[in-house]
Amino acid sequence: MRMSHALICGVLIASACHAAPQAEQECKDSACVDVSEVVKPILLTASDGVKVHGALYDAAKPRALILLFHQAGSSKDEYATIAPRLRDAGYSALAIDQRSGGGMYGTNQTAEGLGREADYVEARPDLQAALDWAQRQKLPIILWGSSYSSALIFPLAAGDPLGVVALLALSPGEYFDDKQMIRTAAAKIRVPVFIASTNSQEEVGEADPIMAALPKNAANERFVPGHAVHGSSMLIAKRNPEGAEANWRAVLAFLSRAVPAK
Repeated sequence: MRMSHALICGVLIASACHAAPQAEQECKDSACVDVSEVVKPILLTASDGVKVHGALYDAAKPRALILLFHQAGSSKDEYATIAPRLRDAGYSALAIDQRSGGGMYGTNQTAEGLGREADYVEARPDLQAALDWAQRQKLPIILWGSSYSSALIFPLAAGDPLGVVALLALSPGEYFDDKQMIRTAAAKIRVPVFIASTNSQEEVGEADPIMAALPKNAANERFVPGHAVHGSSMLIAKRNPEGAEANWRAVLAFLSRAVPAK
C-alpha cells in the first residue's frame, strides 16, 4: 500500500531507520514510525458472507470516524494520500475495498476474493458492513463516498442513521437503474451534507438534483471547485495539481463545522 507524506524505509535509507528486526517502518520527517501503529488492516464480513478488506488510519484523539468508500474500478488505495491527512487533522478513517472496484490505485482484495465482476449496487453490503463496524466504535460517524459510492451513502444513511453526523459526496449521481433512488434517499437525510463535483455539465447535472432533494439545512454545502477531477481524486495532488489544495480547504472547513472541536 502507498503511504502518504512518507517513504517506506528501505535499503536506501536503512541507516536512518533504527528499527527492531522484522518491523515494517514508515519514515516521516526524518523519524521512523511503526506502520502497524499508523495503518491497521481490518477484515469485515458483509451480510452475504463476502470478506471486505479495509485499512484503518487511527487518530490519537479522534473527533470522528470517517468511512471512506472508493469509485468504480478503484480500491481503498484511492485514499492512500487522503486518509493520512484526515488522520493528521484529528479524524480516524477507515477505507475499504468494495466488491465493485479494481486496480486503478492498487489491488482491490475484496474484488479479487469475490472472483467475478460486481455491479455498483452489489457493493451496498460492503458499505453496510463498514457502518456496522463503525457504530460499535462509539464515535461520531462521517460517510464519505467517491463517484458511485458517493451516491450509495445516501440510502445507507437514510436506512441506518445511527451515529452518522455528516455526509461528503464527491461526484454523486443517479448511477443506477432506479433513477430516483438517490434523490429519494437524500430527502430523508437530516445531517449536514457536502456535495462536490467538477464543473462539467454532466457532473453538475447529476449532482444538483440530489442537492435539491435534501431537506433545507444551513449546514449543507454544494461545492463546484475551479479545478477538479472526478470523485475523491479531486483531493489528490498528482491527479489534480492545480486544485487539490483549494479543495482540501473546503473539505476540512466543512468537517470542522460538522464536528466542532471540543
